Amino acid sequence: MDAAADKMKAEGLPDAAVGAFLRYRDRLRDGEQGTLPESEIEPVDCLPDAEQLPEDPDTWRDAVGRTVVIKLNGGLGTSMGMTGAKSLLEVKDGLTFLDIIARQVLALRESSGVPLPLVLMNSFHTREDSLAALRAYPELALDLPLDFLQGRVPKLGAENLEPADWPADRRLEWAPPGHGDLYTSLATSGMLDALLERGCEYAFVSNSDNLGATLDPRILALFSRGRLPFLMEAADRTPSDRKGGHLARRPSGSLVLREIAQTPQEDQDSFQDVTRHRYFNANTLWVNLRALADLLGQGNGALSLPMIVNRKTVDPADPGSPSVVQLETAMGAAIDVFEGAGALRVPRSRFVPVKTTGDLLSLRSDAYVMSAGPRVELAPELDGTPPVIDLDDEHYKLLPDFERRFPDGSPSLIGCERLSVAGDVRFGGGVVVRGTVHLEGPLEVAPGSVLEG
Repeated sequence: MDAAADKMKAEGLPDAAVGAFLRYRDRLRDGEQGTLPESEIEPVDCLPDAEQLPEDPDTWRDAVGRTVVIKLNGGLGTSMGMTGAKSLLEVKDGLTFLDIIARQVLALRESSGVPLPLVLMNSFHTREDSLAALRAYPELALDLPLDFLQGRVPKLGAENLEPADWPADRRLEWAPPGHGDLYTSLATSGMLDALLERGCEYAFVSNSDNLGATLDPRILALFSRGRLPFLMEAADRTPSDRKGGHLARRPSGSLVLREIAQTPQEDQDSFQDVTRHRYFNANTLWVNLRALADLLGQGNGALSLPMIVNRKTVDPADPGSPSVVQLETAMGAAIDVFEGAGALRVPRSRFVPVKTTGDLLSLRSDAYVMSAGPRVELAPELDGTPPVIDLDDEHYKLLPDFERRFPDGSPSLIGCERLSVAGDVRFGGGVVVRGTVHLEGPLEVAPGSVLEG
């Protein structure tokens, strides 16, 4: 008897997903900690540059008809206090993430003359609301489902590595397996076979909360022309990215992705040295679906991705609840699995995620503009450098608290370099922030105020 296997099968989870989880669990039991020390990798000195790619309209026109856009849409935005799909959050000009994504795909269909499919990887928590929202765009429907479901795995007791038992809320006994689940869930849901039967060979994959990640014709042409199995978009690391996963090389020369949870404590300084490890994973990928199908066939329906061991409490909101282990994988880690995989340096404009309410404030402001496509881009006046927004977690971390303090929308940030807010500060409408500004509450910023540091 295996309690974890029994629990997963009782939930109707597919055999491939069960087998993959048990293999990771057994590796942990055998002493593997999922770490990648500095001594086993080397920095990546340079990458090919997307901004130097030539236009190749002939290859683009041929390849776009064999492409699918996949958006990872399982997140609830719990870090901001949300309980529904994060992609339904209003982000720009009255539009949600999903509104903008749908319009981007429809615009690409019009410009290319090709019925480009859009597919979401939903979670059980986001599926119903997200599909309901897409009904506002009936023209998106093709001869494919609009989504497939990501899997879930049991949290394991930190002491015995048996499935966690939490009668107070059985839902908290389960965890998402990380974005690396993309590959197995594509196969077990039947979506991979459906895409291949439709003639789709290339998947463009990105997070639904990254509005900078749009299907770039030059990158697709490169991917198709080079017959690459896998391509990762990577951007230059800055101090604000020091805790994000970075690219490295193994001594063999192959590329590998290292996350902070995989880094031993003694190597944390090297991990966060952005001059040593220069490129971070933008979590935007290009995947050859035929190559993926071949690898999944060799791996019993799963890829052998590096394991990430996250140590938490069974109830994240209760630090006194029992300690658990969550076993995860990162989808970008597949760069270490596909033979011949590559990475491409992309401009920062292709990485516009919303992870905090500070990101949301910036995106809603005039620091970002909506261009044709529709594409959300940094205003040209900012010359590629977004404002740095630092909002006090106690008063702004949760979305309801944030909205109460900006009842009339975001201030103007087009002339802002840095805005830091500590304490309870409420902003009136039409506020303008220039240069570097620090505010401490309690404070009411009058409508129309011009703040300059």
